[in-house]
Amino acid sequence: MAGLIPLHSFAQGSLTAKEIMEKARETSKISGMETVSSLKIYDDKGNERVRQTVMASKLYDQGATEKRIIRFQAPADVKGTGMLIVDYENSEDDMWIYMPALRKTRRIISGEKSKNFMGSEFSNADMAAPKLEDFSYKMTGSELVDGTDCWKIEVSPVNEDIADEFGFSRKITWVGKHDYVSRKSEYYDMDNELFKVMTATQVKTIDPANKKAMAARMEMQNKQTGRRSVFVLEQIEFNPDVKDDYFTIAYLERL
Repeated sequence: MAGLIPLHSFAQGSLTAKEIMEKARETSKISGMETVSSLKIYDDKGNERVRQTVMASKLYDQGATEKRIIRFQAPADVKGTGMLIVDYENSEDDMWIYMPALRKTRRIISGEKSKNFMGSEFSNADMAAPKLEDFSYKMTGSELVDGTDCWKIEVSPVNEDIADEFGFSRKITWVGKHDYVSRKSEYYDMDNELFKVMTATQVKTIDPANKKAMAARMEMQNKQTGRRSVFVLEQIEFNPDVKDDYFTIAYLERL
């Protein structure tokens, strides 16, 4: 892909925290992909709700723009609900949600990004890729996460507006040294108390030729409420030729 720096071009010891996060971002950019997923939502008593989704994504503008559509297939009360996301490398992303009961699509504004995604412990912001420039990065060491050697990096919003938009004052993230895939993130609220913990497992190489990989299972635990959510990519198909028609409001509203 034009403009990407090969993973082997840096000696690992010379990378700054921001360079590691940049490479983690590049590793997660898949030229085209379609998935079938499940989203399991657990309350503080362990009661489970299961939602089935399909997703497609594709890169544009030599990787500077990523478009993604998520559609809910089941259960009946959320079937047809969808989200269209356009991630831009150097500007704020665009997000729309379609609610079939209202037969209406509306834009998700900045103040709604920190809200729960479809009742889960994941946020709307977790469905997109924030601008790297919205945060500062500090290396705090190295640790093993489930046997994987990781850099430990503190990520902080550059101002209060960004903190409010994303719903955390800082986070600690662990990035695998051999594949640049994030294995764990701890989120701290505005009082600097531990809020949520995300763990990522079942890392899969999606595009071997370009060393593109991602976690197929992500769990978000709310340490303050006892709730948790698990997002699993049950089927993953690498497809650089995903149809462009998928990434339109017209397709989002198609029943």
